[in-house]
Amino acid sequence: MNPRSKHPKVFYGWFVVAACLLIMLYTSGVVNFGFTAVFEPIAEEFGWGYAQISLAASLRGLEMGLLAPVIGLMADRWGARKLIFVGGIFVALGFLFLSQVSSLLTFYLAFALLATGMSASTGTVPLTAVSNWFHKRVGLATGIVTSGFGLGGLMVPLVTWLIDTLQWRMAMLVAGLGALFVVLPLALVVRNKPEDYGYRPDGDGDNTVATDSVLASATEAEINISGKQALGKRVFWHLAIAGMCHSFIVGAIVTHLMPYLSSLGIARSVSSLLALVLPLSSIAGRLGSGWLGDRFGHKQLFTVGFIFMTLGLLLFGYITTGKMWLFVPFIAAFGLGWGFNVTTRISLQREFFGRASFGTILGFISALMMIGNVTGAPLAGWIFDTWGSYRGAWLLFGIISALGAVVVFTIPSAGDPARQSKALSTE
Repeated sequence: MNPRSKHPKVFYGWFVVAACLLIMLYTSGVVNFGFTAVFEPIAEEFGWGYAQISLAASLRGLEMGLLAPVIGLMADRWGARKLIFVGGIFVALGFLFLSQVSSLLTFYLAFALLATGMSASTGTVPLTAVSNWFHKRVGLATGIVTSGFGLGGLMVPLVTWLIDTLQWRMAMLVAGLGALFVVLPLALVVRNKPEDYGYRPDGDGDNTVATDSVLASATEAEINISGKQALGKRVFWHLAIAGMCHSFIVGAIVTHLMPYLSSLGIARSVSSLLALVLPLSSIAGRLGSGWLGDRFGHKQLFTVGFIFMTLGLLLFGYITTGKMWLFVPFIAAFGLGWGFNVTTRISLQREFFGRASFGTILGFISALMMIGNVTGAPLAGWIFDTWGSYRGAWLLFGIISALGAVVVFTIPSAGDPARQSKALSTE
């Protein structure tokens, strides 16, 4: 569809949302969630410890965090389409390199390539594009796109089947080729800003082309905070610290889910299905919080999200082969909280800081969030290597989740957008 069409039946922003959703689905499925399926085969072949292998996921997170501010700035200045296209190529190269690893060093280098590709094709970049196309419905649009990450869980059984059928090296090669055939064509659908095609965010309600004067007036009325200004705001640090708590927990759970269930004596075929269900369960939270947050406030739902995650972690720590029923309330609570947190954090950033420097600010927050991602998975692995059990890790993470709820609850109110914009411009 050509976004320059004067009377499109569907606002082009929704095509951007659909493309970003599918990009997030594939990349998160094969890189983030698929890693738990290749974890044990790699450990068996090389004899590496769980902490050593999970460090790869953390190094991936560290590199993504270091790149995030630069990638965010590039997304604001150059647009998302070019970055996503290049990112897809790097993801493919990362999997090709991973299929040929022979040492721990080359294993980490492969994940460095994957991290570079993920930085440019997921997270900050597609969310920046979507934020540019929506304002009133930014929560719903963000929720739909971030649901792609949750839908990535659908890839876990497929990745597991590929590994068990073709062996893990050939499976990684197939995953890399998939990135070329999925990500690159979808990147061409993405556009940066509606104003480039004569529209306002949300399609101006009737999907008609707006005049230059109307566009200029609407832009002036928006809250637009620069990246430098944002760093000096209290709300920025609340969002960043809450994000660190969230990534600390989720990164460890996603990485260690299948190894944890295997340590309880649960068959690999069953644990791969459970690894699928967890991210899928977050979709209700992502979509629900986007819709509810647009109407009742994102801060409240963000707080509730951490409360749900805390409850889920406490249940997770007491799962045994005789208490597998605990997995059901764990999935319900943790998945819902996970979904709430992702969508509401992005929506709150848009609410407080606007879209002119959205990618830059999100990049700064993502960089700080990676501190949690870098430390969470190795800590869980170290606890298991040391004590032979994950229970202590999940209870500790429950405490951190509770602290996250406090951080979010104390975020200052956004207040009236016009007064906020005026106040921030004079600081």
